[in-house]
Amino acid sequence: MLADKVSRQKPCHHCKSRPAAAPPDTSTIHYEKSWLYRHCSSVQQRDRQAQKAGQLFSGLLAMNVVFLGCAFISSMIFNHMAITLAEVWILLSILKVLCLCWIIYYLLGTSRQPHAVLHRDSHAGPIWIRGSVLLFGSCSVLLNAFQIGYSAILIQCKSKVDIVFPIIEILFICTQALFLWHHSKDCIQVQHNLTRCGLMLTIATNLLLWLLAVTNDTLHMEIESQLREVEQRFAGKAPFSPPCFTTSCTCPNTTTCKVFQKGYILLYPFNTEYCLVCCSVLYVMWKNVGRRISHHHASHAKPKFKLQGVVFGPLLGAVAVVTGICVFMLYQIQATGSVPDRQVFVMYYSYYIVLLPLMSVGAVVGTIIHALEKRELDTLKNPTRSLDVILLMGAALGQIGMCYFSIVALVATDPMDLLNSLILSYSVLLIFQNITQNVFIIDGLHRQHTSSNKEEGTKEQNHEDQRRVSMIELGQEIRRVSLSYIHSYSVLSWKRRALREISFFLVLCNIILWVMPTFGAHPAFENGLEKSFYGYSTWFVIVNFGLPLGVFYRMHSVGGLLEVYVTA
Repeated sequence: MLADKVSRQKPCHHCKSRPAAAPPDTSTIHYEKSWLYRHCSSVQQRDRQAQKAGQLFSGLLAMNVVFLGCAFISSMIFNHMAITLAEVWILLSILKVLCLCWIIYYLLGTSRQPHAVLHRDSHAGPIWIRGSVLLFGSCSVLLNAFQIGYSAILIQCKSKVDIVFPIIEILFICTQALFLWHHSKDCIQVQHNLTRCGLMLTIATNLLLWLLAVTNDTLHMEIESQLREVEQRFAGKAPFSPPCFTTSCTCPNTTTCKVFQKGYILLYPFNTEYCLVCCSVLYVMWKNVGRRISHHHASHAKPKFKLQGVVFGPLLGAVAVVTGICVFMLYQIQATGSVPDRQVFVMYYSYYIVLLPLMSVGAVVGTIIHALEKRELDTLKNPTRSLDVILLMGAALGQIGMCYFSIVALVATDPMDLLNSLILSYSVLLIFQNITQNVFIIDGLHRQHTSSNKEEGTKEQNHEDQRRVSMIELGQEIRRVSLSYIHSYSVLSWKRRALREISFFLVLCNIILWVMPTFGAHPAFENGLEKSFYGYSTWFVIVNFGLPLGVFYRMHSVGGLLEVYVTA
């Protein structure tokens, strides 16, 4: 922060009347104040200490809210007779209403005050993050709509909370998505402590919503029980109904009810994904409260994405994407039946076993090229980049944790079976791929950008003439663009060219590995091996903890790899 840098500078004997190198709008700066640090002689020192105190108090607020919510959710899990799901929903509804009040106050009051937003963090809230908020938010709205419809059909045995809670959830999701879309880059300069507390309260609420989504398998158990009952009726057996589900709560055999059930199960991972993405964006906003960005840092132009200098990466990545789409479609057709075909799981895991080593080799080669490069490390303070590194490392723990649980279950049962050996190999390769890719991305994010004058010249040449031309001129234009593309490919050094090829290949691979689990391919839960070893409820928690983190990891890796690509 600028306040931190100013306080470390040596005092100047000729700067008593005005600060040195101060921007023209110095009078508009709102320095933070705290009654704990009134004794500080320097304004900048008081500002810095007040900022730390505000971060500490808002962090303590979020910690207490999270602990309270965890206590409620844990009590519901271990003693559901004393603390019911409805009571947990009531607590979360109160928190969401408080967050809604603060967000509306921020939109209508805080952000509209004079000199409220003097700076905007260009690194915060990139378009792919904000687009993810809208995408996952829309899917979460549909999820709650399906839940409302399902509860309305079974209104005779459902409580009013089952309908009221999703309605409040929809309002919260829509308002929060609008807030993050327009204000994710803000470096707010007024009402610092209130803004920090509001952001931390919203982060804590999203974390509790994520925790409840991970641990609450009530509706999943209800739907699976009904599906099992239907299968037993077709088999001519007496249906077994769990004590918590009566025949009056059985969903009627209608198309509408089946749509609500299937839609709820299909969209369930999007809700957990939405909570995680919102937490990351809100945390960056919290770090940017009171932040003053220097003019040099603010005016620094970010490199733009351009598809030049890459040939083999897009080709190999396109092959991986097309193959993955075919595997995904076959999996969805065959694995979603009442009795999934064993061969479809063999095909699914075989695709991963072929793709993951290629991605690992590419990441290792890219890391070696980074080590051979002479580009200096970017040591400027950047909260967004620091959060990117933390999220990459943290999100990878989801897939790595699931893989280790699978390894233990498979080794303890029958590791020599064909499907078990494929899942075992898949788990080991996935762990190695996550580690190597993290090293490659984090190393690339900390490299300084180097531009090429020749490459910039070809860029200007490619965009100089956009007028309507005749057929002959069009052919000449296509030939000229092709030659300029080949020229730009040749002028890049082999190191930069290799980094771009590897980055683009990994981008496409991570996209298809994001699409497959996001849109319904969940073999870890559908193959039944780990579920029979750990039990339904335990494996449900493990999968719903690891799967959303794995999806978030793939999505976040795409953003990091694109950053590595444009800075190569």
